[in-house]
Amino acid sequence: MTTDVIPNLVPAPRRQPPGKLATAEAFIEWLDDTTRAEWVKGEVTILSPVSKPHQEMVLFLGTLIKHFAEYHDLGLVMIAPFPVKLPRSISVREPDVLFLTSEHVGQALQTAVDGPVDLAIEIISPDSRARDHGEKYYEYEQDGVREYWLIDPQRKKAEFFRLGADGTYDPVVPSSDGIFRSDVLDGFWLNVNWLWQEPLPQVLDILREWKLV
Repeated sequence: MTTDVIPNLVPAPRRQPPGKLATAEAFIEWLDDTTRAEWVKGEVTILSPVSKPHQEMVLFLGTLIKHFAEYHDLGLVMIAPFPVKLPRSISVREPDVLFLTSEHVGQALQTAVDGPVDLAIEIISPDSRARDHGEKYYEYEQDGVREYWLIDPQRKKAEFFRLGADGTYDPVVPSSDGIFRSDVLDGFWLNVNWLWQEPLPQVLDILREWKLV
């Protein structure tokens, strides 16, 4: 099992949006490694710099899923900023954490994921709450993202959605003891209470609980 660490991200000065960009490809070409931005039907939105708690949650979940997926050879895990093209929605989004099953890892190109991911996770901040619950929810649903997790550290609320046979999201409620089990990550389970601990649990302790080490 590999033990490489997902690198930390240092917020960079905000770039000015270029106005309209006609295609997803033009937007992705304009992006650089430090700019957090999204593109919807030609309009570019520069995203606000992330907070320390936000970044800690991204790294916590990204690292957990990365170790689990690598141990079981399930697929590819990445964290923002890495754009995802959603062709049906005519948008390019940057999930905080994304996962592609082994079947779909070929969609991860050099500079973007070409098509919907299997799992998208958004860590909610005050300025993203409406966008994550609204636009992104419907775009991920429309483009066939199989699972969508919404984690709100400020409100200590986690919501999980799974794409149903009718192509719409169904909420998935954790068990009475707070355990959520993923369909996309076969065998993966998460105790939602871990997310609200301060500080967050040690990743190695959770890997031991999962019997991966």
